[in-house]
Amino acid sequence: MTLTIETAVDLGERTNEADAGEAQWFPRGCRPCVGENAYRAILDHAPSCEQCVDDVSRCETGLALWRVVRSARR
Repeated sequence: MTLTIETAVDLGERTNEADAGEAQWFPRGCRPCVGENAYRAILDHAPSCEQCVDDVSRCETGLALWRVVRSARR
C-alpha cells in the first residue's frame, strides 16, 4: 500500500531534543500497520495497568490505544 495524505493515519506531532536543539517530526502510518501496532500496545499495557484491569474507561493510555485501533478499522 502506498502511503498518501488520504490513506495515512496522522500520529500527531512529536518533538525530540537533539544536540543542536529541538527537532519536530510528524509520524504517519497506513491504517493496517497503525491498528496492528496499537493493538499490540494494548496487549502489552493493559495486563500491568491497574486502571485498565479495573475499568479501562479510567485509563487515558488504554482509551487512546483503543481509539487508535477503532479509527484504523475505518
